[in-house]
Formats: sequence, C-alpha cells, structure tokens
Amino acid sequence: MAPVDPHSYTDSAHPLTTHVSLSLYFDFPSSTIHAAALLNLSSPYSGQLSLDARSLTVHGVLDPQTLAPLPFTLSPPDAVKGSLLSIALDSQASVLILYSTSPDSSALQWLSPPQTFNKKHPFVYTQCQSIHARSVFPCQDTPAARICYSAKLNVPRELSAVMSARHSGRRDPVAGDVSEGFKKVDSAAGLNFESLWCGDGRVVEEFVMEQPIPPYLFAFAVGELGSREVGPRTMVYAENVAAVLDSAASEFAGTEDMVRQGEKLFGEYPWERFDLLVLPPSFPYGGMENPRMVFLTPTVIKGDASGAQVVAHELAHSWTGNLITNINNEHFWLNEGFTRYAERRIVEVVQGEERAILSMGIGWRSLNEAMERFKDNTEFTKLKTNQEGIDPDNVYSQVPYEKGFQFLARIERQIGRPAFDEFIKKYIENFKFKSIDTGTFLEFLKANVPGIEKEVDLKLWTEGTGIPPDAYEPVSDLYTTIVSLANEFKLGRMPREDEVANWRGQEWELYLENLPKCVEASQVLALDARYRMSESKDYEVKVAFLQMAISSKCRDYYPEVEKTLKEVGRMKYLRPLYTALVQGSGNEEEKILAKRLFAEARECYHPIAQGVVESILAKHL
Repeated sequence: MAPVDPHSYTDSAHPLTTHVSLSLYFDFPSSTIHAAALLNLSSPYSGQLSLDARSLTVHGVLDPQTLAPLPFTLSPPDAVKGSLLSIALDSQASVLILYSTSPDSSALQWLSPPQTFNKKHPFVYTQCQSIHARSVFPCQDTPAARICYSAKLNVPRELSAVMSARHSGRRDPVAGDVSEGFKKVDSAAGLNFESLWCGDGRVVEEFVMEQPIPPYLFAFAVGELGSREVGPRTMVYAENVAAVLDSAASEFAGTEDMVRQGEKLFGEYPWERFDLLVLPPSFPYGGMENPRMVFLTPTVIKGDASGAQVVAHELAHSWTGNLITNINNEHFWLNEGFTRYAERRIVEVVQGEERAILSMGIGWRSLNEAMERFKDNTEFTKLKTNQEGIDPDNVYSQVPYEKGFQFLARIERQIGRPAFDEFIKKYIENFKFKSIDTGTFLEFLKANVPGIEKEVDLKLWTEGTGIPPDAYEPVSDLYTTIVSLANEFKLGRMPREDEVANWRGQEWELYLENLPKCVEASQVLALDARYRMSESKDYEVKVAFLQMAISSKCRDYYPEVEKTLKEVGRMKYLRPLYTALVQGSGNEEEKILAKRLFAEARECYHPIAQGVVESILAKHL
C-alpha cells in the first residue's frame, strides 16, 4: 500500500474517483441517512479498492452494470482515520454502495426544533473539513482526490435543502429514483427503502456539482430555510426567521463589491454563484468555504459590517483552497496562508488599509499565542508538518493562517506588490483544479521568481519552527495607539472614553489581546464597569474579556461564561474559554465548572467541537 495522505486509506496505486452520484433519504427521527452512492473511477480496476468510511453501516456493494454483489470488508475503526472499506473489483470502473449513516456521524449535526432559531422544525447540516466526508458517504477522503457529484436529497416536504452545488430542481419522489441495486439489497437490510423514498409528505431536491472539488467541500443543509437577495450572484440563506435574514442581509450587503475586487486580484470568479448560509449557533467555525454555498456562524453578524471580513476570507478561498487545494492536511498553509493574504488584500480595498492592518495586528497576536500553545510540540509551529497518526482537528491553529500569511507577505516585500500580484495570477492559472504540496509551490516560486531562494530563506519559513526573524509586526498610528494603551493598562491606567470613542469591535479585540492574560480581579471589574465588555454583542470582544476574567479568578463573570458556552458552538470561543477554566493549578472550582458545563452543553455542539473540548478536558483533568 502506498498512501497519499496520512489521514486516508486512499492508495496511490488505485484509480481515483472522478464522479459520485448520491441518493440520500433523511430520517430525522433516527438522525440517520439511508443512501446509495455510485462511484465512478478514472479507469477499470482489478484488486482491492480502498475507501474511507466512518460510522457507516454498509448494507451491500454491487457492480452497477450487472447488480452482482461485490465482496467487501469493513475494518474496525482507527481512532483518526475511521474504517477501511475494501472492495474486491474485477475490471470494474464503477461501484454501487448501499449504506446508512450513524447518529454518531462526525460530519453531521442533527438539531431538534428547540435547538434552532425558529423552534418549529428540525435541522441538519454537514461540516466535512478536514476528514469527515467519510462519515456521510464512502469515498477516497483526501484532497488529492477531486470529484464531481450529483445528489438527490429526499426530505420532508415542509423543509428545503441547499448544497455546495447547483440546484437543479425540486419535485415529488418517484419509484424510479430507487436503484434496482438498492431493491436487491433492501430485503436483506430490512429497510423497505422504496416505500420510504416514495412516502407521503416527502420531496426530492436535486443538485449537480460539475467542477471537481476535494471531498471536504461536499456540503448540505436541510431545514426550514428562507432567503434574501444581496447581489447579482449572492443570496443569503438562513432559517426562515425574518430578524435573522434581515440582519444577515444588512451585514453582507457589500458582498458583490468584494467579489469584484477578488476578480481584479485573482481572475474571474470560477463558481458562478457566491451564496451564503447563516447556520444555527452550534456551527463550529466562523465560516466554511463550500463552493457556491458558504456556511457562516451567526456570530459574524455584528451589526457594523465587520463580519464581512469572514465573508472576504471565505470568498478568497474560491481561488486559494477551492480552486487550488493542499494535497493533504500536512500542507494546510497552502489553503489558509494564501487565503488570509488574499482576504486582507480584499479588505484593504473594500474597507480601507486601517481595517486590514488591524486584522494583521490581531493575527500577529494569534500567531504568538499559537507559538506558546505548541511550545512543547514545535512540529505544529511549522508550515509543512508531519501529521502521521495525528487528528488534524486536535492541532488546528492559527499557524497555517498567520505564519502562512507572513511568509507570503515576506515574498511580496522582497519582489514588490505588482510583481507578486502577477505571480499569484500565474500560480492560480497554472494549478487551478489541482491539489499540490509545499514542494510543488516552492519549485514554481523559484522558477517564476529567479533568485528568490537567495533573498528569502524558503526552507526556514516552511520547515523551520517558530516565527522567522524576518516576519513583520504591522505598523500604523491606530495600531500603535491601541498597543500603547494596552501597555498602559498594565501600569494601572484604563483608556479614557474620548480615546476610544470611535473604536469598533476590531479595535477592542486588539486591545484585549494585548492585555496580560491575568490581572487583578479589581482591574477586570473596573474595565467592565466602564465599557461593559461582558455584555458586548461582538463575541470576539466578549470572549477575550471573559478569558481574562477566568484567568484572573474574577468569578463574578462565571454566569456569563456559562451563558456563552451554552449559546454558541464556535470552536474559536470554546477552545480558549474551556482551556482557561482547566489549565494551571489551584483552580479546582473552575475545573468542576468546566466539566459541568460541557456535560450540559455537549449535545448543542457539533461532533467536531465535542471532540476538541473532550481533548482539552482530557489533557488537563
């Protein structure tokens, strides 16, 4: 076996999947999907085909041409990779797999009506990055295997669906949707699939993705959805609650300006639509760059359009990440470093240079905090990492984002922005719809920027630990003022109201990030008494303040910590708050609180977030 990815069973000697056809029946009462997956391979193959699977029940595997059963085995699950689904092929170029997901699927979160905004209907959505598509359908779950797909989603009629694909129709289910292969396996599995598929009160939503994408970009959401149009190629979707839809439409009204600016920098937008879906508060990330349908947390809706910076990041992924993709998670910086750079270039034009510099300043602090987090495991302070046996969710950090950004900014400073802009356009054109590694990028860089390796230490930047000495802390009058005021707080002086009169969330976030993590409880109380940070609607500000309150043993704010951990599931907030509660010594009360809060809030978190919090608690308790 010659693996192509430390997180996948995919074998380099096997043909890759080129197209997947899915029929998905959503059973909300049991939190499962009963499904058929038709995988088309790049060429006929004889031998054992290796696929990734996690928490799937495989009812049968058939030759789609003859409907003859194909021998298969499903291994016991590996803690990181899940199970190996091995199928014996004899010159087949396609395979039909009949299976069901599990309520424990790591990609799926099934929400009961009380867990949604409208409180009336259930909701389900996916989060497949980094290695969770395998818990939705058997596949070669690696970015090295790009696929096109089509999908039929059978859902309750009162609900609707969106996907990272073109919507091609909504219609009544018909018996012809159910493959003869599924009927053949059906009696043995006891599913009565045809009866389920054509049952009363069901509807089929159809989708097509005609451009090859890595499996982690496969995405859907099903619920009672509404929408607002905010641009010629952008609709904002959310649960059908007027207040949520209206606030989202207002926050993201400038999306088309960002798309146009992205096109000026990186070339024509390649995915036709740039729609946005605001998910329930349990969504574990700020955003997910699914092509044609970006997923967003509601916490980015701040009322001042600053949440649009997250949209700028996901938009930038349309070129760097979705169009050109890291070949596996060991080269994640190729996705995220490029995208952070592109995001700030878009923000600089659309929102102004000062906003871009503040973003860089917050990123600089985040990078330094990540270095502190991994001080005892410096492998994960590198851009190119070794992740054999490592769950990528457990080492997710700002290193690939911010160190990757710093690396690209260093190259830009060396050769000048005009030359770097031309390089990026050439890079995108050369590698579009391909998955590459760090070595491929560096060879392309050296070939197109002769002598760059003599001016910039490329090996140090990509394979070295820590922050290279030629990294760059941003400089501007506003940035310097904020950092200076934070330093004065250490000496006992809070900023005057006239000094912060024009500050928005981003300024306060940078200020708080530069304060000591632990101060006197009286200082925490005084700061909040003047500026009400514990009541902020901006979670970046609120969580940074609460983190300081926990570290300072200012227990007056523990009820607000509890409220926050129970109302949002974004890992950017869960990770620092749970970590602050359990790390260090002499904090038994805080550890007890963390265990209780997680026990009570766990079911409101996405499975990925559950796993991250569990690893934090396991490390410190």
